[in-house]
Amino acid sequence: MCDCKKEIKVDESYVSFKNINCFGNACQVVDNLLRILKEPQYANAYWERFVGRIPEGYYLRDPQKDPKEELLYLVCSCASMIGELFDSVEDEDAIHALEKCESECC
Repeated sequence: MCDCKKEIKVDESYVSFKNINCFGNACQVVDNLLRILKEPQYANAYWERFVGRIPEGYYLRDPQKDPKEELLYLVCSCASMIGELFDSVEDEDAIHALEKCESECC
């Protein structure tokens, strides 16, 4: 362990997220998900519930309407299920969007 006693300022604690549009990344994932779910063979009760939990900010494309970052939380907490769906349909754009969101924001 480091014996240094560097004081971390509050405004420095999240510098790794600076200039990353996590709301936009989550929107890209949901865009792909909703496109895939238009196909009836992929719809089920799980995805119906997921879609019902998408916050208003997504539909308005306004991160200010999602101050608690509910969209990002929803995507990150369901990333494995989303990833399974994207893999099953072999949608490279969707897979890339999810990987980007996970690596940069989750």
